[in-house]
Amino acid sequence: MKRSGSLLFKWLFGLLAVMAMAVACKKKGMVDTTGGTPYNPAEEVLVTDFFPKTGGSGQQLVIYGKNFGNNKSIVSVKIGGRNATTINVHDDAIYCIVPDKAYTGEIQVSVGTGTGQAVAVAKEAFSYQKRMVVTTLAGKKDERGNYDIKDGTFDDCGGFLNPSWLTFDPKDPNLLYIGQDGGDIRLLNFNSKTVTTPITRGMGGWERIRTIAFTPDKNYMIIANDQGDVNGKSTSILSRATGFKDPQVLTSYKQCNGASIHPVNGELYFNSYEKGQFYRFDLNRYLANHDLGIKDYQELFKIQDNSWEFNINIAPTGDYAYIIVINQQYILRTDYDWNNKTFTQPYVVCGKPRSAGWVDGVGTTARLSNPYQGVFVKNPDYAGKKDEYDFYFTEQYNHDIRILTPQGKVTTFAGRGSSSINPDPFGHIDGGLRTEARFDRPEGLAYDSVNHVFYVGDWMNRCIRKISLEN
Repeated sequence: MKRSGSLLFKWLFGLLAVMAMAVACKKKGMVDTTGGTPYNPAEEVLVTDFFPKTGGSGQQLVIYGKNFGNNKSIVSVKIGGRNATTINVHDDAIYCIVPDKAYTGEIQVSVGTGTGQAVAVAKEAFSYQKRMVVTTLAGKKDERGNYDIKDGTFDDCGGFLNPSWLTFDPKDPNLLYIGQDGGDIRLLNFNSKTVTTPITRGMGGWERIRTIAFTPDKNYMIIANDQGDVNGKSTSILSRATGFKDPQVLTSYKQCNGASIHPVNGELYFNSYEKGQFYRFDLNRYLANHDLGIKDYQELFKIQDNSWEFNINIAPTGDYAYIIVINQQYILRTDYDWNNKTFTQPYVVCGKPRSAGWVDGVGTTARLSNPYQGVFVKNPDYAGKKDEYDFYFTEQYNHDIRILTPQGKVTTFAGRGSSSINPDPFGHIDGGLRTEARFDRPEGLAYDSVNHVFYVGDWMNRCIRKISLEN
């Protein structure tokens, strides 16, 4: 039902009045009453309407009716069977806040106490819209920051050592690999709800496992390794046929912290942050003929900052890739040359080089602080356009997850909430994406496109967080 102009005015006026009175009552320690007509137990309590009709947790709601009285302490509201927070009562209107998980939406008002209590129910239900929330899936530390690293169930698997890179197994979406910077690769199994350690650093002689990727045929895993020796293991290849137990050196150089495979044509791209080198390796030829050595790759270009870490994120279409320059606070874009099957010279798409900050904006007006891993998420609003993907990425020192659109616009998606608790943007708090949730140096990020769920490697909280619709 559409609200009349007078009722809408009354609602808006009421909200302003509530805010003013709340301040006054807090200052003076007054009883929260509004001077309206008191509740009359001899008369019927009625709920006649409410506004708005839809919304989610935290939505302000006005319930209209009769004989609500003026004493908030004897009025209670339930929405969907869950207790709502009552802000104020004024005779024929109740101002309240929609609670979490009020899924069924029935509105029930109780006024009075004991035998004088009356209950009224709205004729229609509030249409509750589930919201996206952050929860903790697996891993933990104690109040002193101590944690064990052990296999086990999600509830009893200890903590995670720097969960910095997350990748789903393309053949089994119930398996999520967790690369631990400086540690082993762990595996989350969503069927058994267990965490195991299938790949250790010792298996491949790796110093720092940085990224994990799979070939388009899903039969091989590529691990990027960061170490100082020019003859070190930049990338290693492992086969599914052996359960990824047969690591072989694929390319050799030093200081590699990113490797990615073109999703259509299958070439391998990896880097060295020594001088910002961006390399191409013909992985298809290697797999077909095994006639390429560990140094048989070509340098395509150097990024503009030497000696700074970066990783490579290729769009699902293969049309372009984002290069995240982690410590220098910006993201580059490199476009793919389909004729020559290679990437071209990159350019800045968002963030200002060497200018850390937290500012939502477009292009170089946005400010980033140590962006890390990103994932591409198809946006239904872009259907039919050339690029249908937004790019979600974590930020270590902004303690959040941001969104980069194809037009270069950066906004904040999750984290930095609960400002009423303290001014710090970091912590370990579950809840609403921007109102409550907090991370502490998030790095790894994966997206389940079937169930529309994000998984976050929360570094300093030593755990894996989950972003999904509340349930």
